[in-house]
Amino acid sequence: MDYPYPWLKSYPPGVPEHLEYPPVVLPDLLRQAARDYPEKEALSFYDNPVTYSVFYGYVSRFAAALVNLGVQKGDRVAIMGPNCPQWEIAFFGALMAGAVVVQTNPMYRGRELTFLFNDSGAKTVVVYKPLLPLILATKAATGVERVVAFDFVPTFQPAGEGVEVFEQIIAASPNLQLPPVDLEELAILQYTGGTTGDPKGVMLTHRNLVVNTLQALAAMTPLSPRKGEEVMLTVLPLFHVYGMTAAMNLAVALAAKQVILPRFEVGEVMTAIAKHRVTYFPGAPTMYVAVNNYPGVEKADISSVKGCLSGSAPLPPEVQRRFEELTGATLVEGYGLSEASPVTHLNPLGEVRRGGKIGLPVSDTVARIVDAETGTRELGPGEVGEMVVKGPQVMQGYWNKQEETAAVLRDGWLYTGDLATMDEDGFFAVVDRKKDLIIAGGFNIYPREVEDVIYEHPKVKEAAVVGISDPYRGETVKAFVVLKENESLSADELISFLREHIASFKVPRQVEFRSELPKTMVGKALRRVLREESDAQARKGEEV
Repeated sequence: MDYPYPWLKSYPPGVPEHLEYPPVVLPDLLRQAARDYPEKEALSFYDNPVTYSVFYGYVSRFAAALVNLGVQKGDRVAIMGPNCPQWEIAFFGALMAGAVVVQTNPMYRGRELTFLFNDSGAKTVVVYKPLLPLILATKAATGVERVVAFDFVPTFQPAGEGVEVFEQIIAASPNLQLPPVDLEELAILQYTGGTTGDPKGVMLTHRNLVVNTLQALAAMTPLSPRKGEEVMLTVLPLFHVYGMTAAMNLAVALAAKQVILPRFEVGEVMTAIAKHRVTYFPGAPTMYVAVNNYPGVEKADISSVKGCLSGSAPLPPEVQRRFEELTGATLVEGYGLSEASPVTHLNPLGEVRRGGKIGLPVSDTVARIVDAETGTRELGPGEVGEMVVKGPQVMQGYWNKQEETAAVLRDGWLYTGDLATMDEDGFFAVVDRKKDLIIAGGFNIYPREVEDVIYEHPKVKEAAVVGISDPYRGETVKAFVVLKENESLSADELISFLREHIASFKVPRQVEFRSELPKTMVGKALRRVLREESDAQARKGEEV
């Protein structure tokens, strides 16, 4: 098909509009890298190197070990832990065994884990050893049958009754014939929150994952990526679809060396870039802000970086300009969502780009703006409406949620829920979100989930949660609370209560107690009004 925007003046030079996708799955890309670059360093974790041949060998044996433990094709395998080689071995091994990976946030706690495992049907959990007590505490309330524990430092020590040890099952894995994996089969369940309550499992196939990896690789063409020579900084969380695709999967497709960090600590990042001569650094705006403000950054040796993709939140132009000035790299903003594996848009990694915009659709992807009311009328350049996309990376739907799937997948189009515009050259810009999603430091937070837990406090009568502007995190969580009559409660007491029940990134940083909440005529709290009032108060405080 022709590129869908007749008014588009120029497509990124060297970037193909259409791609040929080989009939392979992600483990095949790893197999190819191991075949072509067996002695090339694939993973570096705190200076412990793993070559591609060793990496692939571990993955193959872990896949066989899972089958030997009883994991059958289509079974759900949850992986819970920070970035590390064991996480990646478990991920590719589960896919090679024909299992479906259930992406699990390592900051989740009891109620969140119980829902996730029961909804997905997870029978196996591969978990970072310090988090093992959480899994064991929820196991009886779920269908989990087997647990495999790993640690940063390889160990053969028993992890507890009924718990398999990662290194032990790899060492003892038999030579088994693994089941064939079809491109159209389900590969992962990527859970994303919902404004109406429980998270939804985004169903992504093997084809979705490979296609989006190759689309991202094609978009890098202007930077002339060299297969077998690049160095990827893998600091984005791998349980998140952005880190999974833009760091790990892309690195494997490039046969690049991954420098893996379990968390973002700016000092560690600066050291890693200088020591390993990192060439690609996908991240979130807060990461680039931290680098820009790192003490002594002007004298730091970070000039090896040549390409960076920023996602998860809007990239301020001044942050982009300063980072490029310090590194000489190209830093561009892109756009994606879990439902699209995730990348759908990217600013060209060359001279043709637009600051403040999310860029152009990637190869084989079509996007348009439709009216937000009905979603049926296509709008022209400059008009604000809902952005919809269509492409081979779009999900199959939400697991066990037919109504929610039908609401966002219509005639092959994915309705993103984001309000956006498109200019006359085909560049898109996100204006606002239709939903009340809060994005704080790159994490997606849904107000309803936090509100539900606040309501469990015996002294709380009403609550509403909103995202307010934050110069570092993009947004931060604020709770508005009405207490029951004659009750008293401090903000610190409420925050301590919440930390026991939900992940720390969801806990409000600010709590404001009120006598009542603004509401609609039918009694629904007006989050928009609360957000506007808070932002107005913040601006007034800055003026003072």
